[in-house]
Amino acid sequence: MTTLWPEQTEIVPLPAVAGDRPEPTWRYGVVLEHRPVSARYRYLRLHLPEIARPAQPGQFVMITVGRPGEVGPVLPRPMAIYASNAAGTELAVVYGVVGQGTRALASFVEQGRLLTVGPLGQGFRVEPGTRRTLLIGRGIGTCSLTLLAQHNAGRGIETVAVVSGRDDTALIGGELYRRQPGTRVVEVTDTAGTSDVRSLWDRLTADLDDDPPEQIFTCGSRRLARLSAGLGRRWRAGVQVSLEANMACGIGYCHGCAAGSGATGRESPLICVDGPVFALGER
Repeated sequence: MTTLWPEQTEIVPLPAVAGDRPEPTWRYGVVLEHRPVSARYRYLRLHLPEIARPAQPGQFVMITVGRPGEVGPVLPRPMAIYASNAAGTELAVVYGVVGQGTRALASFVEQGRLLTVGPLGQGFRVEPGTRRTLLIGRGIGTCSLTLLAQHNAGRGIETVAVVSGRDDTALIGGELYRRQPGTRVVEVTDTAGTSDVRSLWDRLTADLDDDPPEQIFTCGSRRLARLSAGLGRRWRAGVQVSLEANMACGIGYCHGCAAGSGATGRESPLICVDGPVFALGER
């Protein structure tokens, strides 16, 4: 049987463009809203105009969760920029409480201040003339895609957004997506039996073959990245993937977030500065 999506894909840094990304800065963001969105995840909204205004879809911030006078947690936490407001004065992140750092972050209340560095990294690149995009995200990885839907809506670009998770409590972003004009949401879960790649392939090709997207953007799952590469091949659409990694600095100093294995003897691209967004192709 013919393989519909390639088993082997490779990442390629997006070509450098002068002035393509804003210069990062650091500021103390004031907590405007901080609440649970499910048993697994929390929503944090900060007043950060110097970072929110220039931020591009797919970029991230590094948030320091230690308070002044405390000895830890020492390292900041990387967080995808989930959303921003129309005025460009606020940004939001969504995160799971999974360890010491995120437990400390969860303790901050409104009017608290969080040291934040950003916007960081290579964001998504929407090519001129794009009319329709497909966004495919799973779990917390969807947070890298939601700001792109906001920007698309403001530019009259149609978006089809796939939201995938283990169950309904793991679905992130659907509510934000549905508020964006020109955005259609497809929610799938493991428990419902709708999230496997074969089912998604059949559903998306049946729905979009007649008028396919020119670009596909994905984050959160290697299986979905391979699916995206296969769809890109079928539709001759460009594919970009946002990669996730543990980071110590977020600005390329520590070299701790190489995207590959290093087996070639050469350092792989760094997710923090060469990514987190890369072009995705087949080997």
